[in-house]
Amino acid sequence: MSAPKLDYSSLSAPERLRLVEELWDSLMPDQVPLTSAQAEELDRREALHDADPRRGQPWRKALDEIERQRGMRHPG
Repeated sequence: MSAPKLDYSSLSAPERLRLVEELWDSLMPDQVPLTSAQAEELDRREALHDADPRRGQPWRKALDEIERQRGMRHPG
């Protein structure tokens, strides 16, 4: 494995995680290839939504419920 062109060795773990997040957020959806299993799951979920658009809930509400059940809190 060759040495990275960007020297991140002096960054703390939280700084490295922030860098990873920034790099991930810089990608466009079409730049992130899906596995066949991921594509199949997205197709399955889309079909469920098409069959009953009222089914489910917004992701933030679902996350809040999960965190409440686990006694967690999210920032913001």
